[in-house]
Amino acid sequence: MLIAQISDLHIAGWGQKAYGIAPTAENLACCVDHINQLKPEPDLVLVTGDITYSGLAEEVERTSTLLQRLRAPFYVVPGNHDDRNTLWSVFGGNACPTMDQGFIHYVIDGYELRLIGLDSTVPGEPGGEFCPVRAAWLEEQLNAGKDQPTVIFTHHPPLKCGVLETDEDGFVGADRLGDIVARYPNIESILCGHIHLQAHARWRGTVVNTAPSTGMSLLLDLTMKLPSQFNLDAPGYQLHHWSSEKTLVSHTIYVRDVDGPYLFEENLSQHPSA
Repeated sequence: MLIAQISDLHIAGWGQKAYGIAPTAENLACCVDHINQLKPEPDLVLVTGDITYSGLAEEVERTSTLLQRLRAPFYVVPGNHDDRNTLWSVFGGNACPTMDQGFIHYVIDGYELRLIGLDSTVPGEPGGEFCPVRAAWLEEQLNAGKDQPTVIFTHHPPLKCGVLETDEDGFVGADRLGDIVARYPNIESILCGHIHLQAHARWRGTVVNTAPSTGMSLLLDLTMKLPSQFNLDAPGYQLHHWSSEKTLVSHTIYVRDVDGPYLFEENLSQHPSA
């Protein structure tokens, strides 16, 4: 099974750029084209939040026109830049299969991995939250499939990753989530976005894995002293491969021109001392 994950799209309105300079729509289009030409093709694409720049309907509609070009089915969970009701008005019943008690969360069955989309957002707030209502829902879903290998995908990572802007945002209820996750060893990974960088951390018996942004990258400053900054970088996404050995292997792909590929054997024969 092959899963593509895109995150932190930050699509602005028609003809506009995020923050006036980031060509996020063009970057997303490049990622969509790149994903479409993959061999083997992904079974599905997960979109882990911050679909929009500011939560506007036209931003969701613009994003939808780009995502609809994907050959694989795609599924969306909200991020802190999104408005749940606006997302639902465009993606509800399809890329967002269900909304329950005001949260866009759902289960995707029928694949080798069971996938749980988790809504970690708080309206009007940048940080994440895992409240008692969401906790009861998640535990119910995990109980229903406790013998199946499972991946949770959400926007906010439930731990600090060394990126000042997002670390300061916080995650209310992270311990509540961790206590549940620790009880289910079949959770292979928690796939997140939010920090606009690739990161991996062992957490509560599983692995938290964050994807780069398709739009722009945040500054990694482990001194935590520099002001919040972002870079205009090559758009990226992740591929998560559930292998024949029943192992989830994650790769980060950046969409940019490269010099190659070259055959080792051919070039070694021409330069034997290398």
